[in-house]
Amino acid sequence: MRTLIKNIKGLVGVETTTRSLAVCGKAMNELTIVENAFLISNNGVFEAFGQMNEMPDGQFDLTVDANERFVLPSFCDSHTHIVFKGSREIEYLDKINGLSYEQIAERGGGILNSAKRLREASEIDLYNEAMKRVNEMMDYGTGAIEVKSGYGLSLDSELKMLRVIKELRKNCTVAIKATFLGAHAVPNEYIGRADDYVDEIVKRMLPAIARENLADYVDVFCDRGFFTVEQTERILFAAMGFGIVPKIHANELDNSGGVQVGVKYNALSVDHLEFISTDEINSLMSSQTMPTILPGAAFFLNMRKSPAREMIAAGLPVAMASDFNPGSSPSGNMQLVLSMACVDYKLTPAQAINATTLNTAYAMGISETHGSIAVGKTANYYITSKIPTIEYLPYYYGTNKVWRHFVKGIEHLKTLDDGF
Repeated sequence: MRTLIKNIKGLVGVETTTRSLAVCGKAMNELTIVENAFLISNNGVFEAFGQMNEMPDGQFDLTVDANERFVLPSFCDSHTHIVFKGSREIEYLDKINGLSYEQIAERGGGILNSAKRLREASEIDLYNEAMKRVNEMMDYGTGAIEVKSGYGLSLDSELKMLRVIKELRKNCTVAIKATFLGAHAVPNEYIGRADDYVDEIVKRMLPAIARENLADYVDVFCDRGFFTVEQTERILFAAMGFGIVPKIHANELDNSGGVQVGVKYNALSVDHLEFISTDEINSLMSSQTMPTILPGAAFFLNMRKSPAREMIAAGLPVAMASDFNPGSSPSGNMQLVLSMACVDYKLTPAQAINATTLNTAYAMGISETHGSIAVGKTANYYITSKIPTIEYLPYYYGTNKVWRHFVKGIEHLKTLDDGF
């Protein structure tokens, strides 16, 4: 299908002769915009773009008059947990009443609550609920999603989650990456025996997942009260034997050493990062690992904010993802993440757009094909509603500013949410 979008007020996030896998440091404040533009996609990839006076003649299956609207690359959401059963709003009340994340976990809430529900759920129920969440995310402009397991916490249930993710990948137009997060928490039957559970992950789970080719990445919650650096290293070392690339939940609750172990094992990303010191920044500076902040979780849990500006000033890239999950970030709205990046972390709109598109594409391992508008890249883009400036996107938070969204060159038809 060949599609023309014409009369674009501003075509945002384009790359021409220079291509980048990620944007770092001062360059994060640079955002190329072509004014009064056209955009052509063909067979799911970008074919051409430029100013209207350069628009070529040709035949198109679909022509859309943007009528002075903006066009941006689709969001890439590089950290989600969207395969889960039910909700956890009762724990939300516990948070309001002053209980900490760790206190709720100690009472059998948190991840263990979701694990219990997931073990009881069928694959078809999990798939149907997750598909609704994917469609909702697409409504808000997301065109690529990393999905983690981690609510199974047993061989059978982790395999069940990863098979659901595989079905999502098969049936969705969005790009989906699967991450095995068996080390999300220590399950009830292993309380007090965390090393034995790590044995289970290393000796049984990883080989079974590798046999079925169910995971692109492996993740570990390396933090206070969850998994130690030594336990994390055992899992990552074992995963290396199967060619599975690491990603790390790191430094959400303390300076845990998670960043350093992630860098040591060439993790694609280290995520959360509420606790970051000079040591972590220096470690990341010598790596190819993407520091990824999850504003929704820090907002929902009322936690300290990761020092995004300090990382950028040091020359690092920064990515920002939703962490969509039932307990600590029940939203996959990347437009809201964009606003939080500016309001809570003091990023400029240009930095925030780079952090939620090209840099999150890097954190998914797909920035060669996603995250910006460039000839030959996958045609994932959205047309905004009529807004005066790009700065209006994060400024006017709380409403959906996506007018039309195209994924692999095909228009996504917005869904009506009938609840879960």
